[in-house]
Amino acid sequence: MIRALSFLLLIAACSPSIDELSSLGSFPFEISKLLTLSESPARDTAVLDPLGETSADRFQPPSGFQRVTYPAGTFGHYLQHFPLQAHGRAVYLFDGRLKNRQDVHAAVLDIDVGKRDLQQCADAVMRLRAEYLWQGKRFDAIHFNFTNGFAAPYSRWRSGERIRVTGNEVSWVRSSRNSETYASFRSYLTMIFAFSGTLSLSRDLKPKPLREIEAGDVFIEGGSPGHAVLVMDKAVHPETGEILVLLAQSYMPAQDIHILRNFRDDAMSPWYSLEDFSDKVRTPEWHFSPSDLKAF
Repeated sequence: MIRALSFLLLIAACSPSIDELSSLGSFPFEISKLLTLSESPARDTAVLDPLGETSADRFQPPSGFQRVTYPAGTFGHYLQHFPLQAHGRAVYLFDGRLKNRQDVHAAVLDIDVGKRDLQQCADAVMRLRAEYLWQGKRFDAIHFNFTNGFAAPYSRWRSGERIRVTGNEVSWVRSSRNSETYASFRSYLTMIFAFSGTLSLSRDLKPKPLREIEAGDVFIEGGSPGHAVLVMDKAVHPETGEILVLLAQSYMPAQDIHILRNFRDDAMSPWYSLEDFSDKVRTPEWHFSPSDLKAF
């Protein structure tokens, strides 16, 4: 018997951090922006193509930097070429309402958020990872765990089993329903989102040195509160070795997955420099430690 399911949804959720409430949440955007922009040296301006349909097309790194080319079939290539909504699109919640903050995003990914308050921060990371593996027919590689440790590989779901949650008990049971369709795959993810979160995902991922960051890695702080952002892209300066990345997130309530603006350097935004991550990884709605970087 597996215990303590009653609190899974609570600890799976993304919630505002103490850093956020003390540094960003208590200031109007204009004030917080001035406070953070003054901390960074000036850099060349990133180039925006509002007609670009992917992050690789829309966001060119500043002059002197070269975007990393990931081979076709890799998670990094998948994220670099993930389709975006039209430039200027707002971020919407799962229920159709506008997110209360429309100042934190540079672009919105062209992927649905679902009709329930489930696809939050870690869930968005798992969604993109699972979609990448599913489209590549790597079904056996899709495997997530519940917050209480229950193993929920997609291979068992695809073979016709289903997860039954009764009180504090979780078990696999046989089902006669079709299990190989995309709709069935989405039903599997709904179950994962309901009972997994930052705590379980942070345990499943492997720590990684900051200097080895790549597209597809995750900054994650597990727990309640907890949060996760996904590295979408990477660029490197061939002479200085400086590394830039693009970051994306969902948040709470469940909302469109969006590429984050960089409040520390408005000219370089939405690119983030690892040079600014020496003590904190400051994103608009969460501050991570550099040691919070992990990989699949």
